[in-house]
Amino acid sequence: MKQTEALPTESVASILERDLNAVIQRWISLVEQNHDLTVVPLSIKDRTAHLPKLIQDLITRLRLPKSAIALDSLSAREHGELRHKQGYTVAMVVDESRLLQVSIFSTLHDNVRTVDISSLLLDVITIADEVDSQLKQATSRYMESAAA
Repeated sequence: MKQTEALPTESVASILERDLNAVIQRWISLVEQNHDLTVVPLSIKDRTAHLPKLIQDLITRLRLPKSAIALDSLSAREHGELRHKQGYTVAMVVDESRLLQVSIFSTLHDNVRTVDISSLLLDVITIADEVDSQLKQATSRYMESAAA
C-alpha cells in the first residue's frame, strides 16, 4: 500500500492573504449575478476598491489572540459613507457583506486540504464576527451620512 504524504497546513489568515484576488473575483461574480446590487452601475474598480482593506483588517484580526474583540475599521466606515454617496441602500450594503462571507468561506472550502483544521472553526467564528462588525460600522456611517 502506497503512503501519501501529508500536505503542509496553512492558517486561514495565510490562505486569505495568498488568495486575496480569488476572494475578490468570486465576490465580483456573485455581485454581478445579484440584480439588486447591479441596479447601481459601478465600474469593477469602484465596486471592489474597499475589499482589499476590509480583508486585510480581517486577516489582522485572525492573527490576534482568539480572545481579541472586533477592531475599529476605518475602511468599513469609509465604505459605508461611499456606498451612500453612490446610491446604495442599507439592504444593498448588507447583501455585499453577506456575499463577502460566502466568498471567504468558499475560498476556504477550496483550500480544505491544506487549511489548519485545528483552528478552522474558531477562525470561522472570528470571520463572521469581524465581517459583521465591519458591516455594523459601515451601516452606522451610512446612516450618519444619510442624516447629514
